[in-house]
Amino acid sequence: MLASPKFRSKSELAYLWLRDAIIEGRLAPGSRLVIDELAPTLGVSQIPIREALSQLQAEGFVTYRPHAGATVSELHPSLAYEIFGLLEATEVICGRTACTLVSDAFLDELEARLRQIDGLVDDPERFSQENARFHQLICHQAGTILVETIVANVWLHWDRLRRHYLVPVFARQTRIAQQEHWLLLAALRARDPDQVEEISRRHNRRAKEAYHRYMESQHAADRPAPQQDGDTPGQP
Repeated sequence: MLASPKFRSKSELAYLWLRDAIIEGRLAPGSRLVIDELAPTLGVSQIPIREALSQLQAEGFVTYRPHAGATVSELHPSLAYEIFGLLEATEVICGRTACTLVSDAFLDELEARLRQIDGLVDDPERFSQENARFHQLICHQAGTILVETIVANVWLHWDRLRRHYLVPVFARQTRIAQQEHWLLLAALRARDPDQVEEISRRHNRRAKEAYHRYMESQHAADRPAPQQDGDTPGQP
């Protein structure tokens, strides 16, 4: 049952509970989301659940299908391309804009944060959190309000993807990603938007290819082997 702080509506609480359950895998991809079942579980009426599901559908976490109703959105290898394509585009916009706006004090703050992240490269869970925060700070400092909203949602999808499929590959990527973070900071200090763009594109494209290959291999392993001529289903 949901706790009900006075500053949160029941719809917001239902939304946060469902969103976190989807991201963390407590509600698996493809799971049906039945309002009549969720309402008593969360201790609210059907209306907050319906409103929460509508918001989650708009954000890409829930899918509505004819005759099936609401289900948790599936995870596919193509999602890695979507996530990193969006991160690449938005980080280029934020980074180039930030070059003309950021102060030396802010860059010193980023440097102090990167020094802390240096100690997290062997802790994928904490590294993931600080990695997202690092990039979101740059977008926030750039003042790109629309982009910042998009980025926040994309990072949530990335967190879900990472938790479900990418723990092994993510652990191998942390040191490379951190090296690229330092290069990005150097380009920001130089106020060089072209260099910032180049690093941001390389940063995301390298990750995209690594994660996509991993997900393709996992999906291939999950697919049943094609039957050979003469094979009888169900027999060795």
